[in-house]
Amino acid sequence: MTAPSIAVEPPASPTEARTTLALLTFDGFLCAVLSVLFLPAYIGTTPFPVTALIAAVVNLLLVLGARKFTDRALPAALPLFGWLFGFGLCVIGGPGGDVLVFEDWRTLLLFVAALLPAGLYLFQVRLASLVARAQG
Repeated sequence: MTAPSIAVEPPASPTEARTTLALLTFDGFLCAVLSVLFLPAYIGTTPFPVTALIAAVVNLLLVLGARKFTDRALPAALPLFGWLFGFGLCVIGGPGGDVLVFEDWRTLLLFVAALLPAGLYLFQVRLASLVARAQG
């Protein structure tokens, strides 16, 4: 089973591509901060970490958007690096011992769910490019 490849069209200019990738990276950062802030949401008395699902979908869409401006996997992963940077900032305690991320199963769920779909997609893209290079 092969996944359909996304046709990468060259952007109007390299400046446009760099600017768009920078904005997508910042969007990944914002996704991390907002998903951490809304992670402790409850429905009644039950924890409901819907932000893990939202972060997974948003990160995948950000990576797909980045792929439209580059054909390489590393620049396409910039939104994920922005997400990791934002998550890392949220993990660090603030002044006075304030903590945004708790040692909880929801934090692990958010981390894995936010990175796994986009990471698997990038792995598939990289693998397909290596196979194409080896065959041709």
